[in-house]
Order: sequence, then structure tokens, then C-alpha cells
Amino acid sequence: MIALLTAAGLALLFTLTLTPVFINLFHKLQWGQFIRSDGPKSHYSKRGTATMGGIVVILASIFGYVAAILITGDSFTVSALLVLLMMVGLGLVGFIDDFMKTRKQQSLGLGGWAKIVGQVLVAVVFGLLAINFPNAQGATPVSGAISFTRDLDLNLLLISPIAIGIVVYLLWTTLLVTATSNAVNLTDGLDGLATGASILAVGSYVIIGFWQYNQSCFSPALAEELAYKCYDVRDPLSVAVVAAAICGALVGFLWWNTSPAQIFLGDTGSMALGGAVVALAMVTRTELLLLLIGGLFIIEAGSVIVQRAYFKVTHGKRIFRMSPIHHHFELKGWAEVTVVVRFWIVAGLFVCAGVGAFYVEWISR
Repeated sequence: MIALLTAAGLALLFTLTLTPVFINLFHKLQWGQFIRSDGPKSHYSKRGTATMGGIVVILASIFGYVAAILITGDSFTVSALLVLLMMVGLGLVGFIDDFMKTRKQQSLGLGGWAKIVGQVLVAVVFGLLAINFPNAQGATPVSGAISFTRDLDLNLLLISPIAIGIVVYLLWTTLLVTATSNAVNLTDGLDGLATGASILAVGSYVIIGFWQYNQSCFSPALAEELAYKCYDVRDPLSVAVVAAAICGALVGFLWWNTSPAQIFLGDTGSMALGGAVVALAMVTRTELLLLLIGGLFIIEAGSVIVQRAYFKVTHGKRIFRMSPIHHHFELKGWAEVTVVVRFWIVAGLFVCAGVGAFYVEWISR
């Protein structure tokens, strides 16, 4: 518990106090936001706002986690480091995209396929590392099985021959990573929207990781009568600590990112956060639970898919005034703050449903 509070507190302190320093630095470097010409007219005033704020969030998350481990004397774990690796890797892809926008002086950076290639490379590296480094009990950070609240019977790595099993597992990992990172990226369109929703999603993994630690199959303190309910998960407490660090970093960043935002996450931040969320889901063996925990992100991404499909099928007609769907409500006349807060409520309800489903599965066993 001390490590959780320390990680969250130090990461929060980092972003709360140092974000203005980065805002000034980014302005000097001319790292300002460019606005879509077809977007809501109310967004034109945001042009030039400091972007790439994801750099601050990533640095704060790493600082919070590392400092908490050193202060408490705990050990660094592979699972937590893999979460940070995914976050940094996808953050780097997003940074290249953001940097190209500032260099080209336009709102388009990396091409769609180039961005996908970057995401796939990070996903493959993560996937290969995650099925190695077994602990003393033989548990690896990721088991290779498709999971909901814990591993299901379908283990992709057991598909024969082994080479095909590894390929199928990497395809599944890539699907999860690209879908989640792009969904969070699409959600990042209003001041504080993606930041607040990510606080709720990542915060759920603080709860899940800490619960799994208390009910770990590897814990000698686990009551014998509850052993059949235990979680065969590696490093759950360390995963909860890194989730707490990311959560604390986001809370401090939201102080400067809320409307009117003085700094944006940029693709650097939104893609990094998508990576963190999916990595947390994989190491806690709750991959399919992302359908609930990341419910708002799915709605946002789904609105874009539906809009484009309907546009093509009907040769130019639209379901929404603009996608992602948060822009639809803006164009209907909702104030930006109203859209953000109501979407936070939706995100919170989905997260409550996800954590609730996780707990219900445990008590129903």
C-alpha cells in the first residue's frame, strides 16, 4: 500500500509542478497544436496550444514507479517494466507523428499505414518479451491464453505446431494493441477528455492488481480455504504500483489539460496511454474485460468506423454530424465542458461495470 501511494503521489507532484516548465519549453520549440480545417469552429482558438504533453506523463509515470520502488525497497519486476516499455514504445510512435505535424505546419503527420507499422513493431516486441522471463513458479508476465477476468481455456501458444501458435498469439497481441491505442487516440479530441477517461481506466487496474496480489496463488499468506479462487498472475502488486504511478501522473496533468487546456496530450500521450491500458490488461489477464473498462474508447472508435462505413455505402450520407462522436455533440450545441464531463460519467459507469464483473467472477467461484 505504501508503494502504491508513493508512486501515485510522486507522479502527481511531478506533473502538477513541472508541466508549466514543459509548456514553456514546448512553446520555445514551437511544438504547437494544429487544428483540423473541417473541425468545429470553436477549436480554431486552440491553434498553437502546446502539444506532446504525453512526454510529461510518460516521464512522471517512470519517475513515480522507479522512485516508489527505491524508497520502499521493493524489487523491479518484468511485468511492470513491460507496461512502461509499451507506454514508451507507442509514445515514441506518437511523438514521431506529432513532430512531423510541427515540422510540416499541418494537422497531419505520419500516414495511417506508417502509424500502424509502428504500433505493430511495438506490439510484437512486447508480445515476444511477455512470454519469457518466468518466475520461480514458472509464471510469465503473459500466458498466451485469451482472458476475461482470468485466463480462459484457449491458450494460443498451445496451438500446434508451436510456430503457428506463436504467430496466432502475436496476431492477437497486435490486434489488442492497435485497437486500444487507436481508440484512445480518437478519444483525445476535447480538453481533458482522454486524460480523465484514462484516469478511470488505468485506476481500475490499481484495484485489480492489488486484489490479485491479495489473492495470489504465489502468496504464502493466502487462506487455504480461498486457494481455489487464487490468481495465477505474475507481479500483481508491482503492476498495481505502475498503474498508480500512471494514474497520479494523469491527475496532475489534468490540472493543466482541463478546459481551457494549456497543453494537449498529443498523439505522444494518447497512444502511450492506449499502450499502457492494453499492457495492463494483458499482464493482469483481463484482456476481454477491456470491452467494459475501455467502453468509452470503444464507442469513440466505433463511431468513426460506423460513420465511414455508412458514408461509403450511402455514397456521401452521414449518421453523425462529425466523428468521433464527441464532435457530433459539440456540433449539436453542447458546450465542450458539458461533453467532456458527460463522457467522463459514461467512462466511469463502464469502469464500474468492468471492476464489478471482475469481482463478481471471484465471489461466484
